[in-house]
Amino acid sequence: MHVLILTANADAPFMNQQIDELERRGVTFTVLPIAGDASDVTSRSPMDYLRMVPKVISESGNGYDLIHAHYGLTTPVALSQLRTPVVMSLWGSDVHGPAKPVSRACAPLCDEVIVMSEEMREELGYDCRVIPDGIDLEKFTPSSQRQARERVGWDDAGDAYQVLFPYRPGRTVKNFPRAERVVAAAERLLDRPIDLRVVHQVDHDAVPDYMNAADALLLTSRSEGSPNSVKEAMACNLPVVATDVGDVRERLAGVDPSHVGASDAELVDGLVDVLRRGERSNGREAAREVSIERTADQILDVYERVADERVEPEREAPQV
Repeated sequence: MHVLILTANADAPFMNQQIDELERRGVTFTVLPIAGDASDVTSRSPMDYLRMVPKVISESGNGYDLIHAHYGLTTPVALSQLRTPVVMSLWGSDVHGPAKPVSRACAPLCDEVIVMSEEMREELGYDCRVIPDGIDLEKFTPSSQRQARERVGWDDAGDAYQVLFPYRPGRTVKNFPRAERVVAAAERLLDRPIDLRVVHQVDHDAVPDYMNAADALLLTSRSEGSPNSVKEAMACNLPVVATDVGDVRERLAGVDPSHVGASDAELVDGLVDVLRRGERSNGREAAREVSIERTADQILDVYERVADERVEPEREAPQV
C-alpha cells in the first residue's frame, strides 16, 4: 500500500512515529508538507494552502492508494483532486479552535475521518473513528530519577520538587499562566520549593529523560485532543496533574497517583498530594492500551478498508 501524506507539520513526532510503525507493516509513504511559516503567534496564510493544490493534484496521479490529510486545514487541499480516496486525521485544535468549520465541512467529503478522543467526535458532530496517537513504550520507559536528572542537568536542584511543563509557554491553548498560578499556590502549602520546568524544542529522544527526572507533569490546557505528553508520562510512571480536557480523564482512570481537576483549587490540591506522596504512578500498565503497535493496527485497518471500498465497485462491475 502506498499513501500520500499531506501535513501542516512534517516534524510532528507522533505522526512520524505512526509512519515508522506503519512502514514496518509494509506501507510506503510520500510526505508533502504545507509550505510557509507558522509559529506560536503566526499561522500559515490561505495562499500557503492554495499554492499546494496544483502539486497535490499532480502528485495524486502517481498510483497512491489513498491520501492521508493530517490536520483539518490540509483536507480541502487533499480533496481538490478527485481520483484518490482521502482519510482526514484531526489533531485537536482543528476541532476546538477557529479551524473547526473547515474540519466539519470536510468530514462528509472524506472516505474516513479519524479523531483522537470521544470528546473530539462529539464536538465535530460526525460519526468517525476514535484512534488516539500511539506511544512508543520502548522509548518511554521508567528509569532512575537520579540518573535522569544528571542527564538533563537538574542534579543541582537540591530538595526542590521538579514539575514538568513540556510545552511552549507562548501557545495560548496550553495556558502557561495558569500553570504558574497553580505551582505558586502549591508551593505555599508545601515545606519545599517547586521548580516549574518548561521544556520544549528538545529532541524527542530526550523527552523520556525529562519525564523520568520530574516529580510530576502539569497540564493546564484549555483544550486538547489526546495529549501525547500525558500518555508519555504514564509510560514512564510519572504522576500527572491535568485539566479535564480531551481524553485525559479516560486515560488517567485508575492511574495513581494522578489527578484531573477543573478549578485552580482542584489542580493545586492534586499537585500538593502528588508531591507530598513522592511516589511514581502505575500509569505504564494503562499506557499499554495506546501503544504505537495497537494504534498502528487501527490505522492500517482504516487504510485497508478505504482502499478496498474504492476498488470494490470495479470488482462488481457487470461484464459487457
